[in-house]
Amino acid sequence: MAEYAPGMRVIIRDEEWMIKKSDINSFRNYTLQCTGISPLVKDKPAYFLSDLEKIEVVDPVQTKIIVDDSAHFDRARLYLESQWRQRIPTDTKLHIGHKAVMNVLKYQLEPAQSSLKRPKQRILIADAVGLGKTLEAGILMSELIARGKGQRILVVTVKSMMAQFQKEMWERFTIPLISLDSSRIQAIRREMPVNHNPFHYYDKTIVSVDTIKRDVEYRTHLENARWDIIVIDEAHNVARRGEHVAQRAKLASLLATRSDTLIMLSATPHDGSAKSFASLMNMLDPTAIPDPDNYTEQDIKDNGEDIKGLFVRRFKKDIQDQTGGKFMQRHVSKEECLDCIKSENDS
Repeated sequence: MAEYAPGMRVIIRDEEWMIKKSDINSFRNYTLQCTGISPLVKDKPAYFLSDLEKIEVVDPVQTKIIVDDSAHFDRARLYLESQWRQRIPTDTKLHIGHKAVMNVLKYQLEPAQSSLKRPKQRILIADAVGLGKTLEAGILMSELIARGKGQRILVVTVKSMMAQFQKEMWERFTIPLISLDSSRIQAIRREMPVNHNPFHYYDKTIVSVDTIKRDVEYRTHLENARWDIIVIDEAHNVARRGEHVAQRAKLASLLATRSDTLIMLSATPHDGSAKSFASLMNMLDPTAIPDPDNYTEQDIKDNGEDIKGLFVRRFKKDIQDQTGGKFMQRHVSKEECLDCIKSENDS
């Protein structure tokens, strides 16, 4: 059996494609994720099975050299510049996320910088209210998209936050998220063949957690879909609490297995229950906290970077020096109203 690797160019169905991802399927054949190169299919994504398609590998040795007769070699220079701009970063530096439409502060870059140093980007961003968790998630998502790891994105949040999250991603990072609700999903299912997955219809979507938490209706479709990035906003709503496992927690546990990249956002990751926080950590890494019912804060510290790299937690006092006094210190004092006291005594 021929071997196929990412970066190879192939001729399939008389069109030229570049292999983006190559997997061995259950039949021991290749499933190729490709992007079109020739004019008819340019930039279009497609999947091919090696046992069903006639695949011809393009041999680089047979490349024909064409003389550029344009003035000052403009065509060649333009082509080289376009290829340079399309290059995929392979290091851990930030290349695009910090250029978003926002006043970037240093602490907002740290979740992305920390995640990019790990093989898989799985992190709980648990900064306090007002520190910009949505922006921090957008920075990381932008970097992953630039690296070819963000073709398919699913954002799960509470219904009241859908419009705001969608607006932030588009206006600041130009990440288009299609809003889905129950009626929209049903409309998609009517348009598609019966055996097709409605979650494959759009690549980048945002949906309410309450819309897709129903096991009977959507579980099979979710089990058979994969995304490059999954974001769970207000993640404290999907934590396990007590012996009874809520539908939201079941949904989050399922989604945690459907993507290599998982970004969770919550200003209140710990509600006082050790088990609920452990459940969030174990969604990111099943081996993070072996005994969710019996662990202490010291246990987390003893595990070192294995646990620390999974979450980031800052309060306003921690980043006060980076904001230039934007977050004013709150002073609480007790004041007595003498006129009020006198009125009470007179009555």
